[in-house]
Amino acid sequence: MRTLTRHILGTLALLLAVDFAVVATAAFFLTPWLAPVRDAVAAELPFGSASTRIAWWLAVLLPALIAFVWAQLRYTRAQTMAEVDARVVDPEAYPDLHERVRRLAQLADVTPPRIAVADTDVPNSFALGTLGGATVVVSEGLLSALDGDELDAVLAHELAHVANRDATVMTLASFLPSLTDGGYDPLDELLPGGGRYAVGVVALVGAYAASARLLDAPFGSLAFTFGFLFLFACTVLVGGVALGTLTAPVVVLGRSLSRAREFAADRSAARLTGDPAALVRALETLDGAGADRPSADKRRAYASLRGLCFLPYGFGGSSGEAASAVTETRSHPPTEERIERLRAVAREL
Repeated sequence: MRTLTRHILGTLALLLAVDFAVVATAAFFLTPWLAPVRDAVAAELPFGSASTRIAWWLAVLLPALIAFVWAQLRYTRAQTMAEVDARVVDPEAYPDLHERVRRLAQLADVTPPRIAVADTDVPNSFALGTLGGATVVVSEGLLSALDGDELDAVLAHELAHVANRDATVMTLASFLPSLTDGGYDPLDELLPGGGRYAVGVVALVGAYAASARLLDAPFGSLAFTFGFLFLFACTVLVGGVALGTLTAPVVVLGRSLSRAREFAADRSAARLTGDPAALVRALETLDGAGADRPSADKRRAYASLRGLCFLPYGFGGSSGEAASAVTETRSHPPTEERIERLRAVAREL
């Protein structure tokens, strides 16, 4: 467990470092266009020659970093819940489920998480974590396929993710890869319809005007316009390459943590319930229930979600074409290996 804790803390430290690097890189490329804002702030600061550097932090880097962290916390949970059509449910609607989670959370000494139910017949579950608390998501198919000790074992597995804090780390780890491959688009939710395009046009016009400080050509001339388009294209291209490069270590470490966290959660759930055989039966039942699922998930959204789930086949596919490229940050261990380790825990107990 200490090894897992160090792994989780190491992943979290890397995520924060990458967040800072992403924001600093974006600020570096955007600073030429934001120079008027920076200079206006610098003019109001009483720090002499250091005012420009301080203003760069206050007017460019700090607001961007706060906005980026807010976007991770806000959108990762909301987008993932929307992808599986999950809704938070109250005790009146699912009294037995709430009672099970409350009892197991008390045994695990964790704050009871929010409970959400996904409207799908595919039996699966996962846990999401944010600074505002955790959410355990189960599908209607899981509640139909399991009951009694087996359902308790799966819920205990998800609560172990919450208690280990790896649910929060893996939730954050999914943001950058999904942003890189287009899985998450915050502007699409904030500005549905044509609003996002209007914002894009306004930003492009603003960048065109601000580039007058950078280009040695008459404003509005053909040479000025071509110079602006070249500068803008270089910024987007180099910025995209930089984002992809910074995302790579998140993907690698996220996959490694995903495998370790599943074994640790299985072990914790077996010890919490005192019945490793119940989790073995749940794995065998659910893995068998997934035998008739589609051979590949067809929705891009589910592809980045699969490794977060109790079993790696996500919540099934729907009609539509398969995504051509998906960045997967999680890698499940084989179910047979999980069962073998649980049998070792049973022998220990």
